[in-house]
Amino acid sequence: MGVERIEAVSPEVLEAVNEMIPQLSRSTGALRMEDLEKVVHQEGVYLFGYRTEEGTLVGMLTLATFVIPTGVRAWIEDVVVLESARGQGAGQQLVEAAVAWAAEIGARTVDLTSRPSREAANRLYVRCGFHTRETNVYRYQPERA
Repeated sequence: MGVERIEAVSPEVLEAVNEMIPQLSRSTGALRMEDLEKVVHQEGVYLFGYRTEEGTLVGMLTLATFVIPTGVRAWIEDVVVLESARGQGAGQQLVEAAVAWAAEIGARTVDLTSRPSREAANRLYVRCGFHTRETNVYRYQPERA
């Protein structure tokens, strides 16, 4: 039981990721093997997984890192634990592992966003040492033809 950095994809990993995606996004369809390969092998992007004692992948988190003139930064995205496995510390272990990895590779900060309605997730991030940042989040989304 615990967190691992997923460095190779397999049918088992793909199936588990596709089981978790609907909890992250209603508009994202299932990934294909080549889609997951792109994520796992993308420079500066790290996919973490949480496995039960039986070896079942029940949680994941993506850490994206990048270098800008002010240093290495990191961003946590797509944190999810299957509903059947929640409340057992998987989310906290995933976040802590990602923060530790970000520090190891020299990231000055680690950011994430979470909707206020996701009360349990917000409590988790505070437990892990995150603080609300006074800022605005903007999104540009071009119109689709």
